[in-house]
Amino acid sequence: MTKKQSILYQPLLLRIFHNFQAIFTILAMVTAFWTYNTYDGRWGKINFLPDWNAIEGIHGTFGLWSLLLFPVFTVYVIHRGKTKLIQKNTPSQLKLFNKPIWWYSLHRIVNTLSLFSLVFAVFSGKMMDEKWLPEGELNHIWYYLHLISLLVITLTLALHLLMSVKIGGYPLLLSMINLQIRDKDSWRLWKENIINNSSQYKEIIIKEWAKLSPHFKFLEMVILLSILGAWLFSFIK
Repeated sequence: MTKKQSILYQPLLLRIFHNFQAIFTILAMVTAFWTYNTYDGRWGKINFLPDWNAIEGIHGTFGLWSLLLFPVFTVYVIHRGKTKLIQKNTPSQLKLFNKPIWWYSLHRIVNTLSLFSLVFAVFSGKMMDEKWLPEGELNHIWYYLHLISLLVITLTLALHLLMSVKIGGYPLLLSMINLQIRDKDSWRLWKENIINNSSQYKEIIIKEWAKLSPHFKFLEMVILLSILGAWLFSFIK
């Protein structure tokens, strides 16, 4: 391991938002399959996994936590981690086959697709009724879409991990669970920034939005409006 790899550091907020989003999402995925295994099982079933009627509520809880954190995670990634997402020049970089920038471009595409796969999952899940599966109603379109979203998000998560290993190796993965906190990430500095900027939040938000390039503005609006739509449609469906 080189010295550069050994000191790889990720911002504390990124680690917090990324890791909690990952935990809630993975737990939602596991309990989603267990729910399918309990109430459905038409396309395969794990027989040694016991049927558990309470699993649907547990899945809904993890799905809700993932949904609540998702807007915050999205805003942070687009404003502070946008270099890890698809860029305007990504299509041209994909022409440089098998070169390092080609792999970085693929990684950015996978990261962006991961956000949309999570949108798909939380939106389709929010459109479902918790009474459908216990009552044996297995042919609703939103249930089928939610099952498809489980496959999609499993694929994008696997690709995300594989691409992370490809471009950064295991040090990149380990950096996301590193407990080191540098001075610039200290809790004391956070408190000072909140106090000092508490009267300027509106100006800060406008400035941050203005700094985004058009395609990142589009990406942020699509995701946030989709999340808002999931909440609104769930109340009127």
